[in-house]
Amino acid sequence: MGASPSGAVTVYVDPSLGPQGMQNATDLLSDADRVFNLNNTIFNTTGAPVSAIVFALGGVADGSGGADHDGCTFQSGGAIEVDASFGNPARVSGLFEAELSECAMNGQLCGLSTGEALSRWCAAVASNNALVDFATAPDWAEHGARNFVDRTDPTDRNPLSTGCGMAFISCLISQGHKLPQIAQEMVPLGDTGTLAELYARLTGGPQSQAWPDFEQAIKGLPDGVTSDDPFGAFPTAI
Repeated sequence: MGASPSGAVTVYVDPSLGPQGMQNATDLLSDADRVFNLNNTIFNTTGAPVSAIVFALGGVADGSGGADHDGCTFQSGGAIEVDASFGNPARVSGLFEAELSECAMNGQLCGLSTGEALSRWCAAVASNNALVDFATAPDWAEHGARNFVDRTDPTDRNPLSTGCGMAFISCLISQGHKLPQIAQEMVPLGDTGTLAELYARLTGGPQSQAWPDFEQAIKGLPDGVTSDDPFGAFPTAI
């Protein structure tokens, strides 16, 4: 396809996807600099050039195949693969941001529940919440709402720990802590950091109060946890 106007993003497409895949790639190319600049804003960084290839990840072309890359730095993970989503370019942009945000974490939080939740929030903001079908917070709530605030799950593939992180970030944003502030505090905490430590840095309160405050806030939701943004924080995330 070619490079974005800034040269920051080069987009490729699997030609076997036909005209609809080509349209996805064209739309991503047009949107790539916006997403790239948004990512820089969220993490207060200057990203290195990356590439993105649009193809039927997992054999599907509706975005549900997700996205992938090899590492969590611009050097190791800058070759990004995104699933096509015929007729829905916002989903492709969101999937691109999910991986781009992990590059901006600079090797921290990679493969952890904290990093996964943060990258999904970045994707939601970049795509105008076009990836709601990836929601995990309702699963977390329905399966006992376990405490992943005081400990970080060493995987990015557990929907329960990711869901806890999604709801926790929603709660923080609803209290006035913007996503860029959250991201820029989370990354320096590193792989050993917890959401409780993030709470302490943002609020000035003790880490020990993070889970009780969050648990109480969850109990106070009139409709319970029905999405990854149970506190309705999305409109004020940036």
